[in-house]
Amino acid sequence: MIFTEITVTELAAKLADLDRSYQFVDVREPQELAMVTLPRFINLPLSEHADWSPEIYTRLDKDVETLVLCHHGMRSAQMCQWLIDRGFTQVSNIIGGIDAYSYHVDPSLPKY
Repeated sequence: MIFTEITVTELAAKLADLDRSYQFVDVREPQELAMVTLPRFINLPLSEHADWSPEIYTRLDKDVETLVLCHHGMRSAQMCQWLIDRGFTQVSNIIGGIDAYSYHVDPSLPKY
């Protein structure tokens, strides 16, 4: 199975939708999060995979729509495939990551 991709504009709509259940996952590093974060995201740094991966089924529900973010979309794509390989059914990579979000949705956010 292949994961889907969504735009940052679609992400903004999902972040604003408080009536539906989503899981928002940010795989960036803590020092990146210190520069800029988005609300509702949990952080699972890809570099710390060995630490959090054994708990993935208690941290996330495999049947809830899961949207994955990084800086540009490469690390999040890796995470999406990893989740799909573990039985997650609704996984989307956020195209362009936080960088695209800061340009196209909220230009007030810091860029790095």
